[in-house]
Amino acid sequence: MLKRVFVLASAILVASAFAQDAGARSSRHRGQDTPGRFDFYVLSLSWSPSFCESGGGRNGSDEQCSRGRPYAFVVHGLWPQYERGFPKYCGKAPWVDREVIRSMTDIMPAYGLVLHEWKTHGTCSGLDAGAYFGTVRRAYDRVKIPARFTRVNDRITVSPDDIERAFIEANPGLESDMISVTCDSRLREVRICMTKDLKFRACQENERHACRNPRIAMPPVRGG
Repeated sequence: MLKRVFVLASAILVASAFAQDAGARSSRHRGQDTPGRFDFYVLSLSWSPSFCESGGGRNGSDEQCSRGRPYAFVVHGLWPQYERGFPKYCGKAPWVDREVIRSMTDIMPAYGLVLHEWKTHGTCSGLDAGAYFGTVRRAYDRVKIPARFTRVNDRITVSPDDIERAFIEANPGLESDMISVTCDSRLREVRICMTKDLKFRACQENERHACRNPRIAMPPVRGG
């Protein structure tokens, strides 16, 4: 009898410990979409000619891709990140004033893009829309685009390492473990990791999505 009681008590303790651990894991999971709870940012700079050449303008971004608008690197987004993984859609997105949207279209050249980034990522920043997009602007201004990539008039072929080196040379304090390039057959994005106060920082997780092609195309900037 005592042995059965001991076994039953042990089982209850194990079950209780498991439930507490599962509850803690569940709590941590629920906390992953809490506004303002993240570790750092990734600034994603999209090579607009690649986006438009791949048909991106058909997906609600005609402002960016129609009429030969001369965009080179533009802001895809400023994304809150965890050391592993990232939050998304952190609650219902408050309304964004139209003037805030309009103020961003020189570097985020489509209304739909601005609104999408606010709903998907901005709501996780813990900031209101005005403050979040002000942070996006400061992050963009923090990065100097290498002179050779401010205007590309002819289609060129480069390596991802060429692009990384150019950004590193143009931006003191930026190092190879703080930047990555994404691609298909073309350059897609340059992603730069930043602290919450927008200083460059290392981010090994970012490298998992980096371009593996040795040579990639950069379509030319459209006429303007």
